[in-house]
Amino acid sequence: MIVHSPAVVLKSFSYSETSIIAKCFTRELGKVSVIVRGAKRKNSPNAAYFQPANYLDLVFYHKPTREIQTLSKASFVKTWPCLGDDLKKTAYALSAIELTDKTTTGYDAHIALFDELINVISRFDKENKKFNLIFWCFELKLLSLLGFKPDFKNKNQSKGISDPFAGPNSEKLLKELQGGIMSETLINISVTKKDRKVIGNYLNSYFRYHFDGINKLKSFEVLRQVLA
Repeated sequence: MIVHSPAVVLKSFSYSETSIIAKCFTRELGKVSVIVRGAKRKNSPNAAYFQPANYLDLVFYHKPTREIQTLSKASFVKTWPCLGDDLKKTAYALSAIELTDKTTTGYDAHIALFDELINVISRFDKENKKFNLIFWCFELKLLSLLGFKPDFKNKNQSKGISDPFAGPNSEKLLKELQGGIMSETLINISVTKKDRKVIGNYLNSYFRYHFDGINKLKSFEVLRQVLA
């Protein structure tokens, strides 16, 4: 069966002397791995397509019994002209990419999450400030879409989830963030150093509780170094 779908590249790696395998989050089928034959050849355009966070139009041959599908062709749906020029933008976008990869399973279509991922990458490309708010908003949206929406009324921290309201403005921030939009009210709330630490620790501990392998995300470590 030939599948034609928009996709976001999650990651890619070498497969042979001339080919690569790319893991992509497609709108139609969820996570799919495709082999890109000849991508490492000198004159091949495919290597440029399959960089993390690229937004592509994919055509591939799909067989349900096969783990790796075969690419037919790829083209850009949209490029991110400012993303690669700013290390902070790139680090945030790649963190959203890796978080999506670690919290979803293969061949499980999630159109709303796909659209949200495109939206957050686009925001990182366009915006020049408030990256932490954009990222927290995405994290809460992802949790909600996957059925793990935090209940801030539950103050029971026995599960190893840190206190979300320990910062001076963290309660206000989280309640506005859970609305899913970057409202004027949210933007005008002061984010202190303590708030950043509290919200970051809370979301990290919440993800670790619900998903395996979240505590060792490479992109998060890069992001911490960039922000430091």
